[in-house]
Amino acid sequence: MMLKLVLKALRVHAFAGVVLAASLVSLMPFTPVAAQANAAGRGLPDFTELVEQVGPSVVNIRTTEKLRGNGNPGGSSDEEMQEFFRRFFGVPMPNGPRQAPRPNRPQEDEQPRGVGSGFILTSDGFIMTNAHVVDGADEVIVTLTDKREFKARLIGADKRTDVAVVKIDATGLPAVKIGDVSRLKVGEWVMAIGSPFGLENSVTAGIVSAKQRDTGDYLPFIQTDVAINPGNSGGPLINMRGEVVGINSQIYSRSGGYMGISFSIPMDEAVRVSDQLRASGRVTRGRIGVQIDQVTKEVAESIGLGKPQGALVRGVESGSPADKAGVEAGDIITRFDGKVIDKASDLPRFVGNIKPGTRSTFTVFRRGANKDLSIVIGEVEPEKTAARKPTDREEKAKPGAAVQLLGLSVSEIGDAQKKELKIKGGVKVDAATEGAARAGLREGDVIVQIANTEVASVKEFDAAVARLDKAKPVSVLFRRGEWAQYALIRPAR
Repeated sequence: MMLKLVLKALRVHAFAGVVLAASLVSLMPFTPVAAQANAAGRGLPDFTELVEQVGPSVVNIRTTEKLRGNGNPGGSSDEEMQEFFRRFFGVPMPNGPRQAPRPNRPQEDEQPRGVGSGFILTSDGFIMTNAHVVDGADEVIVTLTDKREFKARLIGADKRTDVAVVKIDATGLPAVKIGDVSRLKVGEWVMAIGSPFGLENSVTAGIVSAKQRDTGDYLPFIQTDVAINPGNSGGPLINMRGEVVGINSQIYSRSGGYMGISFSIPMDEAVRVSDQLRASGRVTRGRIGVQIDQVTKEVAESIGLGKPQGALVRGVESGSPADKAGVEAGDIITRFDGKVIDKASDLPRFVGNIKPGTRSTFTVFRRGANKDLSIVIGEVEPEKTAARKPTDREEKAKPGAAVQLLGLSVSEIGDAQKKELKIKGGVKVDAATEGAARAGLREGDVIVQIANTEVASVKEFDAAVARLDKAKPVSVLFRRGEWAQYALIRPAR
């Protein structure tokens, strides 16, 4: 009897152990993992509906230019890109030439110039893109997602903000919805659609990395980690509500390709520019005529400002609105029309958005006290839309040694400017690219010395350049207004 009870007890315990083990197996390995998978699935965004919603509003933009003269304008770079696509994708480069380049092309031959993106602003054919996408183009071709192609006309382009508007003759087009940039949050998911390397309607996604990112340009950018590559320029940055919040414009790169940092023009600023372009074909901006700099911590503490903020006035243009309003060199502009100026770059943005002729008020910090001033906003000179027609001699001339070696294009300066700057001679910088631009020179600077040799004319400048050691950096002494400074230019190899 005792033996039966013991065996029964063992059977009960054994059964209980099996049940307990089964329960542990069902609870521990599966339920938590399944719950985590479901939670993760709910947390990850699904972009499929957004692509279906916004995709038809995104367009591909091709530009062409007329090549004057004979030769093979396609160049080795086109051939290298063709080879890249053939090897790595097994297909010809999208939108590439369909026939081998001819050794001698007729004059006025139109050749592909670039590929970009854009998006439909209105159903009657207004399209927004980047100014650099259409800059210098003789013809702009817009391709819709349904493969229809249109020749577009340029309504206007603003290089300062890199915004352009083109128009195609079509109706009933699917226009985008414009989003509220102020609602955009850092860490929020966003999506881009464009034509990287000519691959139409490519979709990439990421998050907003930062807002109000100051890169030294006219606008504060939206920074994202959305993959942006050549050809994405001008395409939309889209939030999870299917609204366009920015125009993809720039990337930070040391290689020329995407490195995880992309910049987009905020849509509120872009719309403000596009409205002016559509109304008049150009953008008017306010100016007050001051040279400004950042306020350092040391300066702020030494003058009793408290913290480094505002824009330090280094100089006031004679007869400018600021001069008439009583602004003095050394003032720190801390507010403009009630808006706090945190950093110097805020001031030109605030002023630039004000209509010329408007009376505004601002606050300056001067000799330990705040002072309110009233000012009538002036107008920034409009950008030059057409270059001066070159003379026959210039047409035949090849780029000078200074342009090829240093990236400098210079011209003679007049007696009046010499007298104003109190110099005996020098040459004016008409354009600074490559090494000269990297060294900090810009249009309007006056070079008075190169490689420890004074130059009083273009002829002397060219002679000094011809004697340079092309393997060594070149020192240049130049004047910028009343300021003289040195720059070190590394010649092109």
